[in-house]
This record gives sequence, C-alpha cells and structure tokens, in this order.
Amino acid sequence: MQEYQEYIDFAMRHELLVLAWIGLATAVVASAVKAKLSPVKQVESQTAVALINKQDAVVVDVRTPDEFARGHITNSHHIPLAQIEQGNTTEIDKHKEKPVIVVCETGARAETAAGKLVKAGFKQVYLLRGGLTQWRAGNLPVTKKR
Repeated sequence: MQEYQEYIDFAMRHELLVLAWIGLATAVVASAVKAKLSPVKQVESQTAVALINKQDAVVVDVRTPDEFARGHITNSHHIPLAQIEQGNTTEIDKHKEKPVIVVCETGARAETAAGKLVKAGFKQVYLLRGGLTQWRAGNLPVTKKR
C-alpha cells in the first residue's frame, strides 16, 4: 500500500504532467485503433514496389503540378488533391479493383485523398508511408518524364 501512496502523492503534486501523459496515451491508443480499422493501409516503399511489380498497382500522385514536375514515381498518375476532392477521378476509374497507392511529399495530403478514393469505390487503397520523401530516402527511382 505504501508504494501506491507515492504515486498518488506524485499525481497530486504534478496534475498537469499526469493529465498530459493521460492525453498522450489516449492519443496513441486512438491512433492505433483508427489505423487498424481504416480501409486505407499504409505501406512502406518496398511493399509499394512489390504491389506495383506483382499486382500492377496504380500510383496516384496528389501533389501540385510543380512538385510533380520536379520528380515522381515512374508511370504515376498525376491527380492533384483538389481534383480528387471534387470527385474527378475519371483518369483512374477503370482501376477501382486494382491496388491504388496514393502518394504526396510526406503523406498528409495523400491520407486525405486516400479516404476520398475509398468513398469513391476504390477497393484496395494504400498510403505510401512517408510519401515521396521516404521513397527518395530509400534511393528508389523518380522521373521527370510525363
């Protein structure tokens, strides 16, 4: 019982710190649950390469035209996030049954786009973890050709 009293005393003296830890722990658990339940799965660069080579996955790059022009994954479809948010996915609609890997620079915009693609009826939507930044860090090829 004595050891529990020390924890109680600590919590009483450091309420804000304890609340911050509880908040952080809750956020971590919520994030893990959300990722587990999400229809969009995150994949590492090497898994994305395997999906492209073995399952003919379609890569959708949602970055701006300038970012795309500076380098992108070979054969990727350039559909800016704003276009996907407007529901304009005609360029890839015929690929609704194939794996679709959504890419941006770091993953934030791609996550939004991936959710929209799931709602539009795409069955296998993946998010490239770390985006093109991580892809380049893995020394994987990019091209400037359209």
